[in-house]
Amino acid sequence: MKYKNRDPILETSGEIVGFYPREFYPLDNFSSFAVEWRGRKWQTSEHAYQASHFLQKNPKIVEEIFNARSAHDAQKIARKYEDKIDSDFYKKNLEIMQDILRHKLQQNPYVEKKLRQTGDKKIVEDSPKDNFWGWGAKRDGKNELGKIWMKLRDELPNLAN
Repeated sequence: MKYKNRDPILETSGEIVGFYPREFYPLDNFSSFAVEWRGRKWQTSEHAYQASHFLQKNPKIVEEIFNARSAHDAQKIARKYEDKIDSDFYKKNLEIMQDILRHKLQQNPYVEKKLRQTGDKKIVEDSPKDNFWGWGAKRDGKNELGKIWMKLRDELPNLAN
């Protein structure tokens, strides 16, 4: 999927690594890398994260998300049930995402390889539609997903190798 406001300099400047959808797409939650998390093998980190909204009180919704055909479908299902999200979910959503991504990183050597290839560059979830997880259309978003990946990168042993 291409967006009109993409900046081709992003890909060539060497200062920023975007992962939506380029060479570093494995860092995206919609990429096809399974992740074992909380005793289950999820198709994608997006499946796991969307299901995490409902873990405390809505096992049927969790199952529906677990069985979703794609990450996009998992997201759509979660949005359909926004009124049933666990009451304290947004107090811990960053912690949950970091935990899921740490598992994804530990279980998928190719994801680790791509993360290492980012070096010390700023990582951005360069979606123009998301000001929380990404940097948004005006590049002034929080970029929480990029921050998590940079933190996980800093935790990798022997980064110079």
